[in-house]
Amino acid sequence: MLFGKAPVIVLRDGPTILKAVQEMLASAAPGERAGLERAAEIVEAQCARTEDDVLKQWVRGVLADAGVDAGTNHAEAVAALRNVVPDLALTTANDLVTQAA
Repeated sequence: MLFGKAPVIVLRDGPTILKAVQEMLASAAPGERAGLERAAEIVEAQCARTEDDVLKQWVRGVLADAGVDAGTNHAEAVAALRNVVPDLALTTANDLVTQAA
């Protein structure tokens, strides 16, 4: 995905993590199984998310860290996002904030 001049890459290493948890689960002691089964469920749920969902969560996290509510102050939210990604085009930042709100 290209935003302005700088590409934004969404890393999705969930399948690798899921495989590792499943391998551990195969040889787990009975006392470890419940925790590893729950971990596998959590990772599977994350793997099922779309790139759009992951991107929206990232935008919401950036805005939360900045203490900005996109619903009440759209312009400040766009500015906060562009502070984190300086090469982000204004129109792209606007679209991301709108989608995440």
